[in-house]
Parts: sequence; structure tokens; C-alpha cells
Amino acid sequence: MFVCKHCAGHFEGEAVIDANGDEFCCNGCKNVYAYLKSQGFSEFYSKLKKGEQNLAKPSSKHFDKQSASSMFSKLLRRDENSPFICELEVLISGIHCPACIWLNEKALSNLEGVLELNISATTSKARVLFDERKTALEDILNLIIAIGYDPKPFNEVNGAKNSLSREYYARLIVALACSMNIMWVAIALYSGYFEGLSLGAKKILHFAEFVLASPPVFYTASVFYRSALSSLKLRQISMDVNVSLGILSVYFYSVYAMLSGSEQVYFDSACMLVTFIFAGKFLQTKATQKAAQELENISSLFVEQVMSVKNNSRIPSISEFKPCDVSEVKSGDFVLLRSGERAMIDGVVLSGQASVDNSSINGESVPVGISKDDALLSGALCAEGSVIYKATSSFQGSFLNKLSKLLSNASFARAEIEELANKISSHFGWAILTLCVASFVFWSVVNISAWSGANAFGVAISVLVIACPCALSLATPIATLVAMGTSTKRSIVFKDAKVLETLAKCDIIAFDKTGTLSKANLKVLKGQRFLPFDDEALLALASASTHPISKAVASYILEKTCTLSSFNQGILENIQNIAGKGITATYKGVKIAGGSRAFVESLGANTADDASGSSEYYFMYDNKLVARFFLDDELREGAKASIKELKKMGLKVLMLSGDKQIVASKVARELGIDESHGELNPEQKALLIKELQKSANVVMVGDGINDILALKSANVGIAMGSGASVSVGVSDVVLLRDELGDLVFALHQAKKTFKVIKENLFISLVYNALSIPLAMAGFIIPLFAAISMSFSSLLVVLNSLRLKGQP
Repeated sequence: MFVCKHCAGHFEGEAVIDANGDEFCCNGCKNVYAYLKSQGFSEFYSKLKKGEQNLAKPSSKHFDKQSASSMFSKLLRRDENSPFICELEVLISGIHCPACIWLNEKALSNLEGVLELNISATTSKARVLFDERKTALEDILNLIIAIGYDPKPFNEVNGAKNSLSREYYARLIVALACSMNIMWVAIALYSGYFEGLSLGAKKILHFAEFVLASPPVFYTASVFYRSALSSLKLRQISMDVNVSLGILSVYFYSVYAMLSGSEQVYFDSACMLVTFIFAGKFLQTKATQKAAQELENISSLFVEQVMSVKNNSRIPSISEFKPCDVSEVKSGDFVLLRSGERAMIDGVVLSGQASVDNSSINGESVPVGISKDDALLSGALCAEGSVIYKATSSFQGSFLNKLSKLLSNASFARAEIEELANKISSHFGWAILTLCVASFVFWSVVNISAWSGANAFGVAISVLVIACPCALSLATPIATLVAMGTSTKRSIVFKDAKVLETLAKCDIIAFDKTGTLSKANLKVLKGQRFLPFDDEALLALASASTHPISKAVASYILEKTCTLSSFNQGILENIQNIAGKGITATYKGVKIAGGSRAFVESLGANTADDASGSSEYYFMYDNKLVARFFLDDELREGAKASIKELKKMGLKVLMLSGDKQIVASKVARELGIDESHGELNPEQKALLIKELQKSANVVMVGDGINDILALKSANVGIAMGSGASVSVGVSDVVLLRDELGDLVFALHQAKKTFKVIKENLFISLVYNALSIPLAMAGFIIPLFAAISMSFSSLLVVLNSLRLKGQP
């Protein structure tokens, strides 16, 4: 019988021996051991207790460029601004302890080209940011294999979760079955103390208890032992160390008492300890998995192929479309969306009509009709009809993929208050171990049995078990997971848990006007022509901008001039779009420009001042001001009520706008906003946000088109659904529906979550402050200590689940 030097597995037959005489069960283990030693990672084995590594056998896989791309290319995201910077999400199979995480982080971080690395201990999911000019995808995958683990596409994680759930069910059933039977034996023993029971009968009953207690202690509770060993190897005292010491101490003391003929054994207590503690852990795991699943459901919308045609000069016929991998579609390609199919790429409809269901993205249950020139967001399900549309992004840059990335990364970041709780919990274990030893020594000297009928051993076990910091460790993560999952159901996406805490502490909320407080459904009220000009020039210029005012002017010109129902967008040259100001271009050799009053004045135009409360658009042709248009916008339903509710919450509300101050003031008065700032360009909005931050935490709410700088500058940037495709990458919160009521919900949810977290911390700290002295005084037996500890953890979970209701 041999023991493998790497995985510590016992095996028979011929051993694989290296140059140093070390024995291995296979070449895979030998190669992994040699690699770790050559790279200076031998410390890994010191973090694992010899003979109990329980390491998986190394995978025999090897990836080349083609196989790596075929399996993982869909999980690879590229930075649109830096196409060589890639982000990979991969499931590392075989991770079972902190030592495994340490090894993977150490090895991957040392790989040239790896810029950032995060590994989730709960899901074994790794997020690797790397520069593919320095390291290739297959290099990362093969390195994971080289150190003894198996990289898999993260979409297999659900199978791992189901496997974990089945394992936990089996462990819980064993514990419950043995506990129910051992209690009948315990009742017989306790009855015998009063009615008389022969010594032989007691020994038989003690042995029966031993048999029934062993499966829960060694099978069900083994998850605690593995975790405890991992903590001890890292020189940490976790809650599982306390639990493991408590269970094993009670069990082996009872074995000693049974063999020595003592009448007092605690097999029933050991069994019940395992049952109650594991039941609490099982419920916590299920609650955490359910909350986390709500954040990952978006990935189930992905499909691998779409019907596409590469970019060409004409709209292709339906027969020309062929199945294409979604990752191969580029901006400018044509995509066919048919009934029952889901859009994977953002685009603009070129032909056809369809009814699309956006409920999986923004929760809207009523299908929306789309036709020529309408925008189509990825994630929409075609309920009826079909359309041909032109892709405006790749899959990596699509709204659906950005949203998935936002939700996926939420599991890596932690709130500041959670970091504080973890620090307290890490020191808590050593303190409890010290109190346990002190209690045992003290009551051994005092002889507590003469006072309360208990003994020093029972007191020590009670202190170990009752002081388990489970509730403290769960206080923050379970609350944030439930809050983020509940918000996602309402189509509100938080970037990470930190945002909830920051949002709860904000004092000022600043709104962009157009597209946020208003519908961005502008209409031209009146147009003035000062000099004759070519209508085609104005239509082409207005159509080249995505600003709501430009789009409204383009629609107005089309309505008034039927002869321009179709025109060539390519007639413009030298197009320059200045965000929040205007646009310039060359039309048939003539310079033209359109935009705000300040913009055309900066180009030399002389505008007449007026006191109009409407938005304006000015058009210049050949360096002369030739036309002016007055526009008005409709406020969003519920905007006034939402502003009133925000003010009731104690928030100072401001409005920032690029419109004239007179227009901004008019809208502010209608909505009940006390302070408004008009005629601001994007840079000025960002500067004003930074100025406000000197004295308070600021939330910025915008539609994401001209507000990206302000959204990035604020403590919390919130993007409305209409601009989410543009701003999802820079925003901290995305409201997928254009409803200000969701903004109020998000703020209420953040404040309530922070309140629940503080309540959870209070519950856990008060519980320990009361229970530990009682246990040290001998008033709590180990069984009640286990019940009490589980109850405190469940209380924290139940308190967190209140966040599923309305704030």
C-alpha cells in the first residue's frame, strides 16, 4: 500500500517514482508535484494536513488555441476601448479549501499578462483580467490544469450547486434519522435513573447511542471538520473550529465514559449538536443560494447562435441569413430576429415588424411593437413577427452582456461594514477558545457539580458551541444578497454590495432633466426661418445626432417636407458631435452646425434673447444663423410624487440641465425642486457634482447619454433604462424601466438593508454578550447551546428575508 506524495491518496500496485524517490499514484500527480516545486509553490503542502488533502486527481486535459476558444470564447469579454484586454470567467473544479484558493491565486497572479484576479470561495468561480498580447487564453487554462485543478465553463456551476444541495440533503436526513432514534434511547436511560435500570441494560443502551451518534458525527459533521482544518492550516480560528471541537469533545468523552463504565454519557447531546448546527447551516446555504441565483438568472437568457449576414451595402434577403456564433457578430452586421427568438445583439430595425417581450430585462409584461428605425435592445424576446436589424454593437458590447457582467461581478465586492464584521469574527474565535479553557480550569478547581449538577467539561463544551460567530458572519452577506436579488426582480440592478451601503448614506440627489425627469419625447412647437436653406442639410445634420432635441427636429422636418422621406445620410462629411452642445459637419462643401444657443454663439452666431420657457435648437448654414426651433417636453408620470417622497426621506433634491436656466427653473417649479442649474455642459455637471461632494454624499440620476461624466463623478451613479445600454458600464445602479418609482424603491431598499444589517449585528453581538456568561456560569447544557446557536443564526437569516417585502 502506497501513499501518493501529491494527493495523499492510498493506492496499491506499481507506483510512479520521480528522481528523488517520491512515490505517486499516477503521472498526473507526479507532474503537478514537480511543477509546484519548480515554481516555488511547495508552501501549498504545508497548508494542507498530510494524509488529509483529499485533492482531486489532476485532469489529463490540455488546451490548444482552437479547443480553448471553442469552449471558453463565449465567456471571454473584451474591453471595447482596449481590445487586447480580456476578462474570463471560469469555474475551477477541485477547489475545496482556502489552501486551494491560495494556490490558484498565487499561480495565476504570477503569470505574465494577468492584470487582476478574483476567486469566489462560495462558487469556485474565478474572474481573470488579462492582456492577451502577453498571455493567451489557453495558457491560463493549462496553468490551472498544471497545478492540479480543472477549468470548466462557468455555466456548469448550476450542476455543482445541485450536487451540493443533494449532498446536504443526504447529510441532513442521516442526522435527523439518527437523532429521532437516539432520543428514544435517551428517554429510556433517563427514565431508568428514576425507576431503576440494571447496569447491563444501561451498557446496551449506551452502545446503542454510540452506534446511532457515530454517523452524524463522522458523516454529517465532516463538512465542519474540513473547514476547521483549512482554517487551522492558515493559523485562523473560525466558527467551524469551535463547532468541531465541541462535537468531537462530547463524542470522544462519551466513548471514554462508556468504556470505563460511567453512568453519564453524552452521545445524545453530540448527535443533537450535529443535527441542530447542520440544520442551521443547511437553511443558511439554501437561503444564500436562492438569493444568489436571483442575481445569476440573466445568464440563462444567452443563446449561442443567431441568424446573421456580414456587413454589406444592401439589406440582405431572408434566404441569405445563415447561423452564426453570437461572438462572431460585429457592429454593422445584419441580424434576423424571428418569432420565438431572443435578440443577443443591440441594433436598429431596418425592415419588418414584430412584437417583442422585454419582461426578462425590465419586467414589462406588455409586448412592444417595433418597426423600421426603432431601436432593439439585446435580451428582447420576439413574440410575433420578424425583423431584420443592423447590429450597433458586438455581443461583448451589448446591453445584455454588460448587464450580465454587472450582476456577475456583484458577488466579488463586499460592503465596508461586512469587512468590519469579518475582522471581528476572525478575532472572535481565539477569544472564545481562551474563555473555554479558562472555564474548564476554573470549574475543575471549584467543582461546579456540587453547585449546579453540571461539570467542568460540560461548561467548556457549552461555551465553545454557544459562542459560535455564525450569526455575526451572516449578518451582512445574507442581507445584501436578499436585497440585491429582490431589487433585480423589480428590474433594479446594483453593481455590488458596496453600492447599497453608499446609497443608504447619501444626502443629495441630483437629476438630469431630459430623459430622466421628462420623457425625452420632445416636440417642436414652432419653427422660425431667418434665411433660405436646403432642408436636406438640416435633416441630415439632425439625424446624425442621438440627442433627443436633434431627433425631434429631424422628425419635424420629415413631417413638414414630404419630399425628403428618404435621403442619403452619407452626404455629410467631417461630422463632429460635441456631447451636450451640438454638432457640426460639411454639406456639399458648405459648413453647417446645429445645437444650443451657447454652441452657435461660440461659432459666431448672433441670437436674439427672449424669455421663452421652451428648449431651443439653432441651425447655422454657411456660418450664418438661418433657423430656430422651439421645443417642449412632457414630464414623466409620477415624477412629482417621487420628488416629494425623496424630500420626505430627508434628501436634498437638485436638477441639472443643459437647457436654458429659464426652462430648468420652470420644470423645477412644476416638480417641487427647490434648486436647479441650467445651461450646463457635461463637464460642468461633473464639476458641480464634485463641488457638492465636499460637504455631502451625492447621487446622480441620468439617462446615460450626456451624463456619463457626472454619473462617474458621483458617489452613486444611477442610470435610467432609456440610457442603460450606454451607461451600464459606468453606473452603480441601473433602473431597467423608465420609472422614477423604481428609484424611490432603490433608495428605500438601500436604507432598509443598511438598517437590517445593523439589526443583524446587534442581534449577534447581544446574543453572545448574554449567552457566553450564562454558559460560563454553568446554566446552559451543550444541547441547549447548540439549539441557541442555531436559533441566533436563523434569526439573522429570517430578519434578512424581511427585505423580500416592500420597503
